[in-house]
Amino acid sequence: MMKILIADDEPLARERLQALINELGIGEVVAEAANGKDTLELVRVYEPDVLLLDIRMPGIDGMKVIQQLALIESTPAVIFCTAYSDHALEAFEHQALDYLLKPIRKERLEQALKRTYNLKQPQSAPISPSPRARTQISYYQRGELCLVPVNQIYYFYANDKYVMMCCKEEEVLISETLKDLEKEFAGQFLRIHRSTLVAITQITGLKKNAIGITKRYYILLKEVEKPLEVSRRHLKTVKQLLKDMRL
Repeated sequence: MMKILIADDEPLARERLQALINELGIGEVVAEAANGKDTLELVRVYEPDVLLLDIRMPGIDGMKVIQQLALIESTPAVIFCTAYSDHALEAFEHQALDYLLKPIRKERLEQALKRTYNLKQPQSAPISPSPRARTQISYYQRGELCLVPVNQIYYFYANDKYVMMCCKEEEVLISETLKDLEKEFAGQFLRIHRSTLVAITQITGLKKNAIGITKRYYILLKEVEKPLEVSRRHLKTVKQLLKDMRL
């Protein structure tokens, strides 16, 4: 059973989370903290699997807590439980697993805890992203926070100073850089151009288009009708990947 630490300066909020966890029967609350300093100390003592973390707390706030957790060897999965929606992007940048808004709904808490449980189970032949790669990318649409699973993203491309995320039937603007995405999702996404990263699982082949003496190469993707151009600089890497994939 998962060990859970609750960190919130409001006693009623801690009681609410404790009651929901008892109802769900997914994990066991091993300790509670009312401020950031105690939270960090209790993480070291109990080594919880999950930290349910508020943002506004006395002294060290939730954002500083998650940053300092990176210095601890046994780091719990962090699920923010807060009344403030404006810190969501920052939370996911610091590798938060989920971001729940108060009042916490039982179904959302269950979903977040089950995801944590599944991530902690042994995986056979895993794909090799960076150790703390996110499973979802967040963006805002009409003032609402939206999440897209990484395995549903086809490609990213840079448009001037902005980065667009392309998934099923939509393209959305995200607050990310291609450089950071490439580093975080190495093994899942491949750079084919200085402005494009594609999902490796989407690749089906490489097409050559010759116009006179000029040759251009394009990646073909399963769910994307338009081929994406491969730059000369990245062509060798793309060809080697396709060879390894036997495409």
